[in-house]
Amino acid sequence: MKAKLPTFGQGLKRRMTRAIGLFALAVSLPAAAQNVLEEISYAPGADGSVQITLHMAQPVQGAQAFTTDEPPRIAIDLPGTTNRVSERRIAIGNGATSAVSAVEASGRTRVIVDLFRSASYETRGEGSNFIITVAPGAGMAAQTGVTPGLAADPAKRIGGGAAISNVDFRRTAEGAGRVVLTFDGEGAVADMRTEGQAVVVDLPGVRLPESLRQKLDVIDFATPVQTVESNVRGVDTRVTLMNSGAFETLAYQTGNEYVVEVSPIAPEDAAVAGSLTGDIEKGYVGKPVTFNFQDIPVRTVLQLIAEESELNIVAADSVTGNVTLRLINVPWDQALDIVLRAKSLDQRRDGSVIWIAPQAEIAAYEQAKADARIANEERAELVAEYIAINYGSAEDIAKLLTDESKTAQQGGGGGQGGTGQQSRGFLSPRGSVSFDRRTNTLLVNDSIEKINEIKALIALLDRPVDQVLIESRIVIATEDFARELGAQFGISGGYEDSNGNIITTGGGLNANNTMINSALVNRFNGSSTGLPVGRPGPVGGGVLVPSLTDRLNVSMPVVNPAGRLGFAVLGADYLLDLELSALETEGRGEVVSSPRVITANQREAVISQGDEIGYITVTPSAGATPIPTVQFKEALLELKVTPTITQDGRVFLAMNVKKDEVSGILQSELGDIPTLAKRQISTAVLVENGQTVVIGGVYEFTSREDLRKVPFLADVPILGNLFRNKQRESSKAELLIFVTPKVLPVAGRR
Repeated sequence: MKAKLPTFGQGLKRRMTRAIGLFALAVSLPAAAQNVLEEISYAPGADGSVQITLHMAQPVQGAQAFTTDEPPRIAIDLPGTTNRVSERRIAIGNGATSAVSAVEASGRTRVIVDLFRSASYETRGEGSNFIITVAPGAGMAAQTGVTPGLAADPAKRIGGGAAISNVDFRRTAEGAGRVVLTFDGEGAVADMRTEGQAVVVDLPGVRLPESLRQKLDVIDFATPVQTVESNVRGVDTRVTLMNSGAFETLAYQTGNEYVVEVSPIAPEDAAVAGSLTGDIEKGYVGKPVTFNFQDIPVRTVLQLIAEESELNIVAADSVTGNVTLRLINVPWDQALDIVLRAKSLDQRRDGSVIWIAPQAEIAAYEQAKADARIANEERAELVAEYIAINYGSAEDIAKLLTDESKTAQQGGGGGQGGTGQQSRGFLSPRGSVSFDRRTNTLLVNDSIEKINEIKALIALLDRPVDQVLIESRIVIATEDFARELGAQFGISGGYEDSNGNIITTGGGLNANNTMINSALVNRFNGSSTGLPVGRPGPVGGGVLVPSLTDRLNVSMPVVNPAGRLGFAVLGADYLLDLELSALETEGRGEVVSSPRVITANQREAVISQGDEIGYITVTPSAGATPIPTVQFKEALLELKVTPTITQDGRVFLAMNVKKDEVSGILQSELGDIPTLAKRQISTAVLVENGQTVVIGGVYEFTSREDLRKVPFLADVPILGNLFRNKQRESSKAELLIFVTPKVLPVAGRR
């Protein structure tokens, strides 16, 4: 029978002599009929193969075989066998075979075939002889025949009539798809490989019941596995897992279960994962190993793991039994967990030593240890200790030590604290603690061991804390711009035609009325009408000129202009008035408020400045005169902040900043009522020590254009400017809040 060399360790580059210690730690199998290895011989073949013959006193029963890749070896365990071979090591040096040796320990003999390179092999029994045939080198198809008394290499062992009893699919907490194949007994061996997006598991000689020949759709489980199909191929069974996306596989076999896990991997990790035959599962960091054993003693597996991990493993005497394993590129710590779960074992680690025992035994040990500790505490003598607290609060520390504590009762001049109280937490069941607020002292009554623990804890907690200087700046910047153009324009005049008709024009009826009345007075007085207005006449003749206000046809001047230009024309029978006015204003302002405060780490600090502005309100009174009441509004600049210094030296600030100011006055019958402009920000921010950051701001921009005009006339090009008033305003306001934290280390701490 032939078998391709499986691997059980990625780094087993130990000297062969260590195999003696490995075998010595293995648990002995139940007593078997005593056999004797009398001689070892070999015969090289023409094709480079080597046939090694073990001359036994009786036919071999219960032999076990396994292989390693680094270094390449074949190991055959012969239980209940005594080694009488005189030569410790027999050199061969032919084909892939280097040498053969045999060692005896604990009632069994191990035959080790050293190889130059990985090679296939087959074993068979001929009478009392046991024959191992080693192929010339790797690359040959591995086929293992069944020989009486030999447990063949499990990677390729024929199932021997085993059957699948259940096919189960589960989703792990990490999002992996787990397929569990359960057999009706031990001995079935699986061969897994990846073909593109498919994971194929072949089970040679394993039967599949008709009820399990099906295709499971598991896409709803949200794992890389989409379907699980089970079918038969001749006398073999094949299970195919179709997957999607990038994935990695893990397979292991314990007892009568074979488990395949398909885990998703991130796209950026796919290239790296593709170069590995298996990645380390999350949570396991050990070096990958490959184990392929059929019914091997648990203690032997533990020794192999100890070799790989370079740790010391101590197995309790009660760790017995055998295990069947097939793990491919699995972290050694995960392999250890799988073995422990399979055999209901547990582990405890202390430095480089791992103690392994049955779960019940470890639980009983820990319970006994806890009971002994409690018994010691109950018998320990109680002592009183006074512990002065320097920087913290004795009351706060007492609450840390126990769920309940009593406040010190200060009396007279003694100032003694109150009595202690039964407590839990860091105290023993018989211990108690109280505190004196006046002297900031803890009074602890407990065993010496507990008091020493409490002192160590207080030394860690009772330390000065760093302080933080918080500087804040509130900047309010404003910018205003306004431009206004206006004009006043008027035409006044009168005319008398040949028929004595008087025609006047002016800025309105008042102007016309003034001129008409003046002309009529002149006419009734027998004097010349004075028309046209500008014609020279006798003294006292002519008509009155209306006032300027009445003469204006268009009056849209600039209020409080910065500049004006007037123009007037007096003709024979008319008067023209024109005035142009303009105004342009610009304004810039900046208000900077800079509150600053120092506070201890994780302590809130508040600083404020401002005014309380009073105003009168009226309280109605039934059937009586209302009662006036003076109330106040606060207009404050306030900084409220709680700093927290992080372990990396940065500062986390939870802060509230506000700035109020009077923006106007509302007038009422009872007096003026102020209105407030409020600016406030509440935030939490992480800042580097000494760094200035803008934690918030508001930007306002206002633009406005007003146009007053005389319809139609104002739209005439150029001349239309005489019939309009144009005003444009724009304003900008910006609020910025800066903050700068500075850690002030306490002397002696940093």
